[in-house]
Amino acid sequence: MKKSIENLSGRKYTGGRKIAMRSRRKYEIDRYPNEAVVGSNVKVTRRVRGDNNKIALKTVEFANVSNLEEKKTTKSKILRVIKNTANKDYERRGVISKGTLIETELGLARVVSRPGQVGVINAIQQKK
Repeated sequence: MKKSIENLSGRKYTGGRKIAMRSRRKYEIDRYPNEAVVGSNVKVTRRVRGDNNKIALKTVEFANVSNLEEKKTTKSKILRVIKNTANKDYERRGVISKGTLIETELGLARVVSRPGQVGVINAIQQKK
């Protein structure tokens, strides 16, 4: 079920009921989050406001890992999710979001992109 972000009605400071002045708008709807997990590449395209498209990842196999010392970016296979500071449940389920620490073939990397919004995983290699 899609829900609306906007809370149009509510309560006055006296506790009385406020009646909404208008109904909800199409552009105010919220969607279920796209939570990327490790697997073969599957992308989802959504139509968003302004007739634009957003590409989100459902499952992902590779990440673009940047090494800041060598100034090189390499496509590397994701092995597993180590830590997700956004949510402990995400960590248990292996969901990849911004800030997630992942293990790749090159070593540990921190995700700096938003896979549910952008459709690609960019990461920075962590020092050992």
